[in-house]
Amino acid sequence: MSDDALPEPDRVEGAPHPRMTTSLHGQHHAEDAFLDAANGGRLHHGWLVTGPRGVGKATLAWRIARWLISGAPEGSGLYMDPANPVFRRIAALGEPRVFLCRRPWDEKTKKLRTAITVEEIRRLKSFFTMSAADGGWRVAIVDAMDDLNVQAQNALLKLLEEPPERVVFLMVCHQPGRLLPTIRSRCRELRLGPLDPAALDSAMMDAGFAPEGAAALAELSVGSAGEAVRMLADDGLEIYASLVALAGGAPNMDRGAIARLAEACAARGAETRYDLTVRLIALMLTRLARHGATLSPPPEAAQGEAAMLARLAPDQTAALAWAELAERSSARVAHARAVNLDPAQVITDTLLAFDETARRSAR
Repeated sequence: MSDDALPEPDRVEGAPHPRMTTSLHGQHHAEDAFLDAANGGRLHHGWLVTGPRGVGKATLAWRIARWLISGAPEGSGLYMDPANPVFRRIAALGEPRVFLCRRPWDEKTKKLRTAITVEEIRRLKSFFTMSAADGGWRVAIVDAMDDLNVQAQNALLKLLEEPPERVVFLMVCHQPGRLLPTIRSRCRELRLGPLDPAALDSAMMDAGFAPEGAAALAELSVGSAGEAVRMLADDGLEIYASLVALAGGAPNMDRGAIARLAEACAARGAETRYDLTVRLIALMLTRLARHGATLSPPPEAAQGEAAMLARLAPDQTAALAWAELAERSSARVAHARAVNLDPAQVITDTLLAFDETARRSAR
């Protein structure tokens, strides 16, 4: 396998890599916050770019990197013409002043490693021993901090405590609460939020997608363009529609339909479908719990969902039951991954537990 064909852990399959993306959608407050700090003489050496997956964190990090490498021109925004030599070098990973730290490819197993290890942080440290030829900025992008094991976090902490001159760390992080507190205390945070429907639609169009069912996609992706791309790639709208149809029959769900859905998740090469189905079941449980707690129906993400939510989650008692099932199901899925349980059995057990919860709630 050539280097060009290696999978990239920091890229959503089917979408452009963030370093090749020209536009940032719906996150102008975070971009302005960085520019205000940088232009005001408060350019911190360590930036945690946080928020849900797929909302533009890595895109913002690469925009900042291009701006710094181009000389941080005061008064300019972060947009750069893709014809600019800096943009082209960074897009090709050929800019010597930018270091990308991410999960590496394992030549022995022919798979991406499951974590960023201390060896990658040592490579980063070696990168910093080389000074920039023009005395300009050097930039390290870590995508994502969530992938660092404990040893790697400790090694990175030492670099953050004694950073080299004219170096900026841009650290993408989905769940900053899981990082060492000492890392968080040495960084400034740029927080990105979920995209509103208009920003999500423009982000999808910019990535080359013009999806049908945009309203349903916005609901199911919870404001994440990355999740929306995964939904389209793995038939997420259709899967959720089938889950809603099943739930509509509770507490007497169609056992044959459950079996077919479960078997589809256990087929060879169906790992992404299984992952998506698990996430969509969790989302349906969340929407049930929220409906029961607020009695405020969300926009339908599938035909018949409004009626299903109203029938199965009519009050706060039902909301509590669905919230408890969501928590148990999450723990069950995590345990199943740890001990490599059969995906079909996990899906079947989860949906049967759903049916039983509906039966108890109806009493």
